[in-house]
Amino acid sequence: MSEVLLRAAGIDKSYVVAGQRLHILRGLDLDVRRGEIVAIMGASGVGKSTLLHVLGGLDRPDGGTVTVDGFDLAAAADAALVAFRNRHVGFVFQFHHLLPEFSALENVEMPLRIARVPAAAARPVASRLLERVGLAARLTHRPGMLSGGEQQRVAVARALVRQPSLLLADEPTGSLDEQTGDDLHALLLDMHREFGLTAILATHNPRLADRCDRVLRLEAGRLVTT
Repeated sequence: MSEVLLRAAGIDKSYVVAGQRLHILRGLDLDVRRGEIVAIMGASGVGKSTLLHVLGGLDRPDGGTVTVDGFDLAAAADAALVAFRNRHVGFVFQFHHLLPEFSALENVEMPLRIARVPAAAARPVASRLLERVGLAARLTHRPGMLSGGEQQRVAVARALVRQPSLLLADEPTGSLDEQTGDDLHALLLDMHREFGLTAILATHNPRLADRCDRVLRLEAGRLVTT
């Protein structure tokens, strides 16, 4: 059995809304092996996005631990957490979050430039990834000139440009039509195999979930096997 890349133990997370505390995650446990792709399903509002944010270090749990590749996200100082997240975790969100004033190529380059990789070194890496996701003819196009599916392919390339240890995708096809969503499913699975990724996908789409190694459902703040 492959080693565990991500381990979450006893994760609690709650928010105060309109004066009331809402418990989103309750003592949640999760182990994900290196190279595994795991789908997380559940009703809207159940906390799938919150879970991914905690697992990826975008948000801190109220209790419990999250370890990715031996690094304890929950205990890390802010600067160390940001540095680890930027280097080792890739995110794909439902609504792309591309920078509208920059081209597709510049958007994909951005994580490398933030890491102080010179433009001369960053550009060919970003260009090759965009070509790999089928956007060789769209390098200079800004997001507003791209279709929804093309924007999401740019987002996938951006998430992979630093070769992260862990890819987290939050409803990556939720804003796309069925055929475009199916095409993106295929791309994500191809990237998983090609890059040897460890990936967690939050999705409502059973067709995508069924092609993953495991399917878990988030219910009442905990993960259960479907």
